[in-house]
Amino acid sequence: MAYTTIDKPTDYFNTTLYVGNGSSKTITGIPFAPDFVWIKARSAAENHVIVDKVRGANNYLMPNTTATNDTNSEFLKSFTSDGYTLGLGDRVNKSSTNLVSWNWKAGTTGSGTTTGAGTGKAYSYSVNTTSGFSIVKYLGNGTANHTIPHHLGVKPKMIITKNLDSTITWIVGHDSIGWDHILFLDTAAAKADDVNAFNDIAPTSTVWNVGTGNGNNSNNVNYMSYCFADVQGFSKMGSYIGNGNADGTFAYLGFKPAFIMIKGNTDWNWSIYDTKRLGYNGDNKHLFADSNTTEASTYQIDILSNGFKTRTNSNQLNGNTIEYVYMAFAESPFVANSGESIPTTAR
Repeated sequence: MAYTTIDKPTDYFNTTLYVGNGSSKTITGIPFAPDFVWIKARSAAENHVIVDKVRGANNYLMPNTTATNDTNSEFLKSFTSDGYTLGLGDRVNKSSTNLVSWNWKAGTTGSGTTTGAGTGKAYSYSVNTTSGFSIVKYLGNGTANHTIPHHLGVKPKMIITKNLDSTITWIVGHDSIGWDHILFLDTAAAKADDVNAFNDIAPTSTVWNVGTGNGNNSNNVNYMSYCFADVQGFSKMGSYIGNGNADGTFAYLGFKPAFIMIKGNTDWNWSIYDTKRLGYNGDNKHLFADSNTTEASTYQIDILSNGFKTRTNSNQLNGNTIEYVYMAFAESPFVANSGESIPTTAR
């Protein structure tokens, strides 16, 4: 088995739990300065909030809605060296509410001009090539074959894009469904065949391609993209086929996952699991990325030392012959830099 280059996944991804106080609150103890923060109330029906350093701390998006980029100084007020400071906004700090934040590190910043067909446009980015993650803000040019640099140095396997200026659905490209199809982060809708999204062209190690759709390439419109690549022992964007049985499908990752998001390519929600929220195999709690609902234990998975296994016959996670895509990040790798197995155990 090939070894991993990341022995300590918490240097690049971290899940943090906290209780809101309805006032100013500083979250500390994240093992890095976060560049991308995704917050959701667990015990209250509040919209998700996404903040990143490329747009700036007071700017937020809500992945369960089509809303445009907005600003609120009472959500995430500022980033710190090991966390961030929150204001009194209910979505991020409602009094006596249990909340979760999923945090990613990017880091190296820069800017430039987009490439490909049409007029080159300005873009800016933050990237971490070690962990295979980049944040890219760019202007569309309305021309098919417009190419956007992602700076990962390898082909991204998943790209999530939001039109910042208009109430347009979130566009998700995933290598497992092909770049001639898309999913929508803010809805449970099935995958769709759409040449206007990624121009039916797979990303390369330097750029990804966009067509003429308003979801990611209208002229002089601002867009935000989050790009993810596979990294041995740390991250994987893959798929599995459901078997319709409570003794469900096993998805091999090569690591014990800390975070998993799963979506059926039919009309089912985006289910999010992590290893910090209370719950054990047989009772892991999920949140839906496309809904403001509270966490629940309706659809079960086992989180294992080298992947995850569905434990339901529901079409949400394991419908017979249905394809499901996922993104996952590691809690601990299955192998170390030396190539020796790490003795992790199933939860």
